[in-house]
Amino acid sequence: MAIKTVGVVGCGLMGSGIAQVCAQSGYQTVVSEINKELLDRGIGMINASLSKAVERGKLTEEARSTVLNRLKGTVSLEDFRECDLVIEAVLEDMNEKRRVFSTLDKICPPHTIFSSNTSCLSVLEMAVSTKRPQKVLGLHFFNPVPVMKLVEIVRTIITDDDTLNTAKQFSESLGKKNIIAKDQPGFIVNRLLTPYLLDAMRLLESAGATREDIDDGMVLGCNHPMGPLALSDFIGLDTVNFIANAMYEEFKDPKYAAPTILRKMVAAGYLGRKKGKGFYDYK
Repeated sequence: MAIKTVGVVGCGLMGSGIAQVCAQSGYQTVVSEINKELLDRGIGMINASLSKAVERGKLTEEARSTVLNRLKGTVSLEDFRECDLVIEAVLEDMNEKRRVFSTLDKICPPHTIFSSNTSCLSVLEMAVSTKRPQKVLGLHFFNPVPVMKLVEIVRTIITDDDTLNTAKQFSESLGKKNIIAKDQPGFIVNRLLTPYLLDAMRLLESAGATREDIDDGMVLGCNHPMGPLALSDFIGLDTVNFIANAMYEEFKDPKYAAPTILRKMVAAGYLGRKKGKGFYDYK
């Protein structure tokens, strides 16, 4: 199926990035938020990102205007009626995601594919809230979306071949490399990454090394672009904690159990870069 119009539900950090790359790749793009204030903030992030690309010579001013003309912001899911593909990028809350999918199921035409940007929740559980579960899958992008080249495509036991193939072609049209994951918590990347991040926190918690030495060890010793504690701050400690809890709930493996230091930092509101303080101070 040819994708012409893409809808993105949610215009936060991830949703705005997804909407931007869709519009930049030639798709008519509709992006929604729950109110005008959040929508304006999200469109502002897209505008700022495109402006930086112009300043760096990666985009012309004319191309920037063309991208913005392909983009429509809305506070109503009713405006998704013409979408061929919808990407949900709301909070990691299953009830809210099911509500979004159920509502879209009544609005969008039968051919529309639904996808979720979830990093760990069950896509099947979202799919069965619709009457088209075979046309639902996960499209997990990585932050920052305009820069990161990977999309995890999450196939449930119900997702049909046509939907999967369309998703592959779509992700490739965005200039992304796709990998196919089963519908299990953490999929591929977070299944491998989360224990690594948690082990770094346990090492810090046990006073086995300083935060700087832990991060420098992995950057300089393993050629990682960022150390695990700095990376956790970048992802968001609340997000790391959420993914760890979801994976522990599923597998009951201690390696996925959130360490005390992570739980306490989240409780204190030290969530990383987005709040100005995490393992490092960003203020």
